[in-house]
Amino acid sequence: MTTSQGELLPGTRRALLHRIAVAQAEGRAPSLVAAVVRGGRTVWHGTRTSVDGHGPDENVQYRIGSITKTFTAVLVMRLRDDGLLDLGDPLEKHVSGTGAGEATVAELLAHTSGLAAESPAPWWERTSGGLRPEISDVLGEQPFLHPVGRRFHYSNPGYTLLGALVEKLRGAPWEEVLRREVLVPLNLDRTSVHPEAPHAGGWAVHPWADVMLPEPSEDLGRMAPAGQLWSTTDDLARFAVFLANGDDRVLSAETVREMRMPAAPAGMGDLADGASYGLGLQVQHRDGRLLVGHSGSLPGFLANLTIGVTDDVAAVVLANCTSGPLLSVVGADLVRIVAEAEPRIPEPWRPMREDDSTSLELAGQWYWGTNGFALRLTADGLASLEPLSGTGRRSRFRANGDGTWTGLEGYFHGELLKAVRRPDGSLDHLDLGSFVFTRQPYDEGSSVPGGVDPEGWRGIG
Repeated sequence: MTTSQGELLPGTRRALLHRIAVAQAEGRAPSLVAAVVRGGRTVWHGTRTSVDGHGPDENVQYRIGSITKTFTAVLVMRLRDDGLLDLGDPLEKHVSGTGAGEATVAELLAHTSGLAAESPAPWWERTSGGLRPEISDVLGEQPFLHPVGRRFHYSNPGYTLLGALVEKLRGAPWEEVLRREVLVPLNLDRTSVHPEAPHAGGWAVHPWADVMLPEPSEDLGRMAPAGQLWSTTDDLARFAVFLANGDDRVLSAETVREMRMPAAPAGMGDLADGASYGLGLQVQHRDGRLLVGHSGSLPGFLANLTIGVTDDVAAVVLANCTSGPLLSVVGADLVRIVAEAEPRIPEPWRPMREDDSTSLELAGQWYWGTNGFALRLTADGLASLEPLSGTGRRSRFRANGDGTWTGLEGYFHGELLKAVRRPDGSLDHLDLGSFVFTRQPYDEGSSVPGGVDPEGWRGIG
């Protein structure tokens, strides 16, 4: 999120207000607040409430539930970037005796550890964390429900283990590490482990009558890294900017991009819904756009943070009810409204710097067998390889400084592209993970594996 586009147009602002008004009314939420971010800053804030003459603003705290998991994931990725662990490490390497140590750090982050979704009874969200003082109390006697690493199965206890990992390697309580390493650097002054006034109260709305019941607000104890935090639309808007761009005081742009990449095998239902999970972030394909973020819920509260990275738009939606409006849908709609009404204005085209043009001889048309491709060099220093047909394998490549290029996405992600030259120094072909790309289909003047029939191309005699 880097391109400032000024304030939203009046028509866009009204469409956003209408969307949250419908959500609050039809979802019967005591209050609902929302914010939209574009160009790295908040450009709209809206509120709807059942209390006449009063509306919570961007500084009122709501409990954000499982959005807490994304904060915990950021702490874990900092441990990785600081060289204190590898994502492939089994938990047992760092935190011993949990009974779930065979799961790797990455599997815990991506909910592929095979652990149960919840802790043993009583219902942890409505009871004191003091009932589960030890990790063994959170995991129970049979923590695994599925083979480790085989499938996505959302697990709250898994994030309890990640919180314990943070505490072990940093030598301090999870909440202290969170404040020092994330909240303070990002100026999230209104995000806290316990509610700080002004804050909303949590309510249950009766499913068959327009009456309400206050919900208890429990300290989750060991389960805190899975869902303890309170925050505001203002703070979460700043957090969304960080998740889109990175911030070297916390995590680099490359690491937050890694968090946004799908890391869990999707089930059949998830495939149909276009949903996946990264490293502490939900990933969804909706309305033709890729969205990342996280939802959250605890008794009395619903929360959602949705980022359309390509569109440079993010939305935060918070409500104080146990059930009601589907905030993930509302968040996606807020992103869509802005993206469609006011499409992102692209940066001006600029030519390459002169010292970037040394690879110019690679540009142009190439053939993998009989499949035509175009290789284009762009001003950002990357190369893109795309099929001439418009469909098929494509990727951007980053120069390695030694004449080779590494694929950044798709089928060729991580694969090495290199120019192969003849003895006289002239360009013979491109080698991409052993695939040979020549200037002409099966170019007889190039080193084509298997050779080229000496009689050449022909028709029917």
